[in-house]
Amino acid sequence: MAIELRYRVVDVFSDRPLAGNALCVVLDPCPEPVMAAIAREVNLSETTFPVVIAPGEYEMRIFTPAVELPFAGHPSLGTAWVLGPGRWSQHTEGATVSVEADGDGAVMTQPDPELEEVGGEGVADALGLAGVEGVFRARAGGTAHLLVPTSAPLEGLRPDPAAVAALARRLGGGGVAPVRRVDDRTLHVRYFLPELGIAEDPGTGSAAGPIGVLARRLWGTAVDVVVRQGDEIGRPCRIEVHAQEGEVRVGGRVVAAAEGRFTL
Repeated sequence: MAIELRYRVVDVFSDRPLAGNALCVVLDPCPEPVMAAIAREVNLSETTFPVVIAPGEYEMRIFTPAVELPFAGHPSLGTAWVLGPGRWSQHTEGATVSVEADGDGAVMTQPDPELEEVGGEGVADALGLAGVEGVFRARAGGTAHLLVPTSAPLEGLRPDPAAVAALARRLGGGGVAPVRRVDDRTLHVRYFLPELGIAEDPGTGSAAGPIGVLARRLWGTAVDVVVRQGDEIGRPCRIEVHAQEGEVRVGGRVVAAAEGRFTL
């Protein structure tokens, strides 16, 4: 007998459909063996499978087209928004976070990042950057990122996917994110994740909190900053970050884009 699973597609970090970072949220209980297959079929950055376990509380699994993730940012915001307004406690393998959703979007409180400077040999060449100001491995919620502060423009980068993937494996980060300070309240970011089947992520919420904290430490940027990401691939994202350690919050707008049913 065929089963039907309702889903919604939403765009996170955008105030209009067909921009931001798209997310598929599967609303009905899904058999575990087909979760990865659905994520491959949808072929978005992430697909989530939430299960409400109590009022204001849900468990969730997160899949890219290639792997399952312990935690991720834009899926946390988009899923809470789809489940409805209010304060949600979200449980994933990597973290339990609080997410507040309303009609316009959502904000999550992130675990404080662990930042460690690591050897950055080959980073500039892998990314096609003119120069870097260090490489930092950030861990938060079970997810690792390699953050690469730079003063060089990011618009014309032509990264080498194989070199970026090798760099991430060597330095222990899932993806590689060059970060440029535009002004005290704006950061320009790009995020490359070839190791997980994502050439470039439009908007990386799990990295945005660590990026805001690192920018404050290195450049003295404001506590509240906007991360600008995704413009170069036609999916502009604007991520709002409150980068005070002990109170790191990441949020943005969310809009509905599509809905339907899988028939399996």
